[in-house]
Amino acid sequence: MISVNNVSLSFGKRVLFDEVNLSFSKGNCYGVIGANGAGKSTFLKILSGEIDPTKGTIDITPGERMAVLQQNHFAFDDHTALQTVMMGHKKLWEVMHERDAIYAKEDFTEEDGMRAGELEAEFGEMGGYTAESDAATLLGELGVTEDRHQTLMKDLPGSIKVRILLAQALFGNPDILILDEPTNDLDVETISWLENFLADYENIVIVVSHDRHFLDAVCTHVADVDRQKIKIYTGNYTFWYESSQLAARQMSDKNKKMEEKRKDLLDFIARFSANASKSKQATSRKKALEKLVIEEIEPSNRRYPGIIFKQDREPGNQVLNVEKLSKKADGGRVLFSDISFSVNKSDKIAFFSKDHLALTSFFEIINGNQKADGGKYEWGTTITKAYLPNDNAAFFKDADINLMEWLRQFVPPTVTDVDEPFLRGFLGKMLFSGDEILKKTGVLSGGEKVRCMISRMMIQNPNLVVLDEPTNHLDLESIQAFNESMVNFKGVVLLTSHDHTFMQTVANRVIELTPKGAIDRLMTFDEYLADDRVKQLRETMYEPKGMLV
Repeated sequence: MISVNNVSLSFGKRVLFDEVNLSFSKGNCYGVIGANGAGKSTFLKILSGEIDPTKGTIDITPGERMAVLQQNHFAFDDHTALQTVMMGHKKLWEVMHERDAIYAKEDFTEEDGMRAGELEAEFGEMGGYTAESDAATLLGELGVTEDRHQTLMKDLPGSIKVRILLAQALFGNPDILILDEPTNDLDVETISWLENFLADYENIVIVVSHDRHFLDAVCTHVADVDRQKIKIYTGNYTFWYESSQLAARQMSDKNKKMEEKRKDLLDFIARFSANASKSKQATSRKKALEKLVIEEIEPSNRRYPGIIFKQDREPGNQVLNVEKLSKKADGGRVLFSDISFSVNKSDKIAFFSKDHLALTSFFEIINGNQKADGGKYEWGTTITKAYLPNDNAAFFKDADINLMEWLRQFVPPTVTDVDEPFLRGFLGKMLFSGDEILKKTGVLSGGEKVRCMISRMMIQNPNLVVLDEPTNHLDLESIQAFNESMVNFKGVVLLTSHDHTFMQTVANRVIELTPKGAIDRLMTFDEYLADDRVKQLRETMYEPKGMLV
């Protein structure tokens, strides 16, 4: 168990946490959620001892080992991948090195022999004799091939380092596992493996993630960071979100009788409990919702942006035709070739590839920002599109204008009455209120820039939107609102995202871009990933074989 006792943290006059009291118990996975800047990652650093609180203590049951997902990708540059993983069990690593140092002595004494015997016993108790093979197995399951196990970390690409550091944290079955954004830079197959691993994990897991599908798959509880406090709720992210929304609606419905409210809450809990019993989670964790008492359900204090897209006109039958489109990267690598398809006005398409550069390049080409190496594309004459690029730097080159001036640039020429209330309305929907609209674009955070870009898209009243990684830099509230907006949007959606839930809930069609053509299926994202015929076809479409990104 790990206990948080009266923990407070201040930076000057800013209070991040005030008198926080929590306990984390064995067999549970806690998803730490909160708005950007609320202190989620800082809280994990307090738990791990990297940061000392201003006041209060963190108590861990004696003898329990904590492992933390390392964020410094250069800390182990002079060690091999296999060594880096094994170093995750610090005590085991120290014992192994002390033992090896004794055996390397030329003047081996009787005292050395006794100490070596003690170390051998300790080494064996910690699973030292299978440690190297266990570490190798873990690396393999995380997609790090055997030929890289003896490679120095400094000679490996960042995408592989991420997997090795994750293996390091998981190695040796730690009693307390702390993970900050563990799914970053992982492909869907590796994320699925990690979901299964953590869902069956019998010790304590505390995780920060913006991946809602991941949080739903692994979490038994949500730790909500809000207004300098942290409160733990039973259930995964979706349960927390929907229950808090239900509680908020009930609070505003003054005419509804208490008995009816209670029945609605009981029905809601029963529905989620039934769903939980079908999940990947281990049997010991499926009953968490069944133990929930109604009093635990509270409305959220969160503010959600109002993302609403209105079409000036409905798209016609001719939306987008793509014929034999191809593109190579600067080094000559084929990103995609022979891509042909037509978009229908009822389509919401999830674009997918093993190479994310292929997706960004494709979107840049069809938006006129890059040239294809071959082939052509043609937009329908009725289409009004709005594009959210992966890299929005080109839109913020002028750092000295305020948000209202910035947004004014993108008002369509058909809109004539562009006054301050008009612009404030679009910025206000994205939670820029009061004097915030006078902020200079040069001081905006990554998340604020994306919210500005969404305001820009809404003001265009498009009937088609193109989204390249729409959840980048956004907090869970903005992601949730954007996701629901796209589900409800009446127009056409072309998107790619690392957010599994976004892809699954929005898209009714999947197109995978490969070096040997397109795989095009009218199905949901989950159906696509599970389809055996698609899996067999995908094996033939990439050469050499690579990992999904």
